Amino acid sequence: MLNRIKTLLAAASSAEPEAEHERIQVATCVLLLEMAHTDGEFHSMEGTLIQDLLQHKFDLSEKAMDELMEYARQERDASLDLYQFAKQINENFTLDEKLEVMDVLWRIIYADGVLDKYEDYLVRQLATLLRLSHRQMIDAKVKVLDEIRPDR
Repeated sequence: MLNRIKTLLAAASSAEPEAEHERIQVATCVLLLEMAHTDGEFHSMEGTLIQDLLQHKFDLSEKAMDELMEYARQERDASLDLYQFAKQINENFTLDEKLEVMDVLWRIIYADGVLDKYEDYLVRQLATLLRLSHRQMIDAKVKVLDEIRPDR
């Protein structure tokens, strides 16, 4: 499957719906992985959150999930920016789906209980790239904080 995903990503003008669907999976995974690695530490809880969203959203088997994560890591390492991945999401996700991604981004940020300055910068950048307003980004943050820290 990994070679198939590579081939599909290389064919940028492919009209195949399945190829497009797999590019969207990779793009989503890359953005989530980028957030998880932003503070310099990758916590197991962050990996679990990423896998939960991707398996729920794309109905992936465990094997397909492992291959997607590995390929997305390679794409993340080889990438110079996040625009190409955000573009895939913008072209294919509804507003509600993009808000769901933002929700998971905040959950990844708070998985270790701390909002790091680099995470804060990246979440703002991603909100802009995903064409979400500042208000939508903050609403997602407050929703997550209300769930994970109701006594704050």
